[in-house]
Amino acid sequence: MITTKKSAVLLSGGALAVAVLMGTAGVASAAPAGAGAAATAATTAASGWYCGYEDGTPYTDRGDRGDKVREVQCLLRDVWGFNIGRTGVDGDFGKATEDAVKAFQRSRGLAADGKVGPNTWRKLRGQ
Repeated sequence: MITTKKSAVLLSGGALAVAVLMGTAGVASAAPAGAGAAATAATTAASGWYCGYEDGTPYTDRGDRGDKVREVQCLLRDVWGFNIGRTGVDGDFGKATEDAVKAFQRSRGLAADGKVGPNTWRKLRGQ
């Protein structure tokens, strides 16, 4: 679910891409697992896109687990539309997440090493 600052219209799925292209996407809501409709919307202000799991930019790569991985998975899937595998946002940085990170990195002109460092975080956050 995506809302815009300008019109407070609820958007979903492909509507995000339209809103971004039109320059109206201002707030993203990507709910943590089990949060349901009560999830808090996150802004795309100075800190960029935020899904509600990890607001920093800690290094993460294959084998890692936890909220930093959930944040990466959520951003890849819900903001950028990448396939992160059938288990979804599970906090486990496995092969499917690594493949999605590499595809994202290639799409943004970054070295496709599958590791999420400062440059990849910046791009994931939309900065």
